[in-house]
Amino acid sequence: MKKIDWSNEEERHRFWHSSSHVLAAAVKKLYPGVKFAIGPPIENGFYYDFDVEKPFTPQDLKKIQKQAKKFAGGSHKFEHKEIGFAEAEKMFKDQPYKLELINDLKNAGEKKLSIYTSGDFVDLCKGPHLKGTEEIKAIKLLKVAGAYWKGSEKNKMLQRIYGIAFPEKEMLEVWVKQREEAAKRNHLKIGKELDLFSMHEESPGIPFFHGKGMVVWNELAKLWREEHAKRGYEELNTPIILKKILWEQSGHWDHYKENMYFTKVDDEDYAIKPMNCPGGILIFKTARHSYKDLPIRAGEMGVVHRHELSGVLNGLFRVRKFTQDDAHIFCTEEQIAQEIVGVIDLVDFFYTKIFGFEYHVELSTMPENALGSKETWDTAENALKKAMTSKKMNFKVNEGDGAFYGPKIDFHIKDSMGRTWQCATIQLDFAMPEKFSLEYIGKDDKPHRPVMIHRVVYGSMERFMGILIEHYAGAFPLWLNPVQVAIVPIADRHADYAEKVGAEMLDKGIRVEVDSRGESVAYKIRHWQKLKANYILVIGDNEKKNKTVNVRTRDGKVLGEKNVKEFIEETMEKTCKRE
Repeated sequence: MKKIDWSNEEERHRFWHSSSHVLAAAVKKLYPGVKFAIGPPIENGFYYDFDVEKPFTPQDLKKIQKQAKKFAGGSHKFEHKEIGFAEAEKMFKDQPYKLELINDLKNAGEKKLSIYTSGDFVDLCKGPHLKGTEEIKAIKLLKVAGAYWKGSEKNKMLQRIYGIAFPEKEMLEVWVKQREEAAKRNHLKIGKELDLFSMHEESPGIPFFHGKGMVVWNELAKLWREEHAKRGYEELNTPIILKKILWEQSGHWDHYKENMYFTKVDDEDYAIKPMNCPGGILIFKTARHSYKDLPIRAGEMGVVHRHELSGVLNGLFRVRKFTQDDAHIFCTEEQIAQEIVGVIDLVDFFYTKIFGFEYHVELSTMPENALGSKETWDTAENALKKAMTSKKMNFKVNEGDGAFYGPKIDFHIKDSMGRTWQCATIQLDFAMPEKFSLEYIGKDDKPHRPVMIHRVVYGSMERFMGILIEHYAGAFPLWLNPVQVAIVPIADRHADYAEKVGAEMLDKGIRVEVDSRGESVAYKIRHWQKLKANYILVIGDNEKKNKTVNVRTRDGKVLGEKNVKEFIEETMEKTCKRE
């Protein structure tokens, strides 16, 4: 039996798709009258949707899991067969959801249908699947949720069972431990504990950032501004609402309007921007440009709104309002390679040097709904490939997954738990300059069309903060932490000295809090360790007398007495170096 390459997404999905059939077979055994909908693999596991008389209970889930394990252990083969529509309709005559899918496929012009049989369970399915269920050594059902048929609230609510499965039992054990660790690191939980942000029903999907959360935000923005200024970017600010006609011209209206919000001003239609690029284009058009002006690198911390269904909203990871650290580079075709390489170097600086992330890259190519000609897309895709090749970067190609206006390079970072997140992206766009008739005057004193590069580093500021919260488990590095130093006076008589030391630190820009509450020293130390202050300074008689502080770290290391001035200088130096 060929070993499964678990690093290969297609093989993982084939494994999980097969596992969803095992789940369905188990449900059929226990609930013979069940109606089956669909059971695809997803990013991390699989699910299957069922129509049953009564909702599944936690006890039902345990029974189904036991039966699924038994079925997998029965070594049932996945047998593939192609059949005609008449035979399929007869085979699934008691399965209304399958009959609807059969009719959809008939209307789509399919000539044959694909089915897979495993044991006594038969499903309408393209596959591919494993050879047999014996390859599934570990399966765990996770939860039951409601899900509308075909995702429409106009349709019936079904019962969706989520699961995970692995080719080795040890892999499931590791996954369970990682999941437990992920629960501890959950950014919603830590965000509340550290007073960083909150979510409210009064504005679903839009986070409210508290004072401490804004410290993290502002430090990330400060870093962004400093590094972009060094690389010749100017910073712009464009309106949140713009006229509908602009979005029609840009192509967003045809390709993106279902995700947009709208309003009226003076009886004229406006849209709240889902992207920043049209605003940047309008600024470019305010002046006449020469080839000597290019490249123009224009960045914007732009607030955008996109309509997301309530069911997919997830803390800072999936929101309706977010800030993109956007930038648009207007350049000549000859400058494309150097500009793409420059952005790659910038992203690498942020991810590798500042945050210590590993990452991999993917190239997404021309989608079905693309703007522009195939020849233009080929030119753009080859330019991105050339830039990555010059940097000796390995990359995966995602066919047909580009933006509607151009191909893109996506950067996927790996966090401390081994999870990957797509954040930075570089998109090469020949279409938008054409649609807006952008021009620069070339060396030949004639007008030419510039090329536009869209790019982000963080991606969404909100999402990147959520990733960092979980990556660090709330224990931010010194430069990023809202509370860098907590000062704990032992008794009331030490409070004045503690306040004086705190004032000195505040004056030097160190984020410090003095805890003069009437609690025990041990209690206050534990409190600030829990709130993950980088340093906890204990002050008693000796410290007051010697003009020192007694330093300990949040992980319990006691560093002992230090001169106040010396401690301040060390802390400032580490913060300046972003340690």
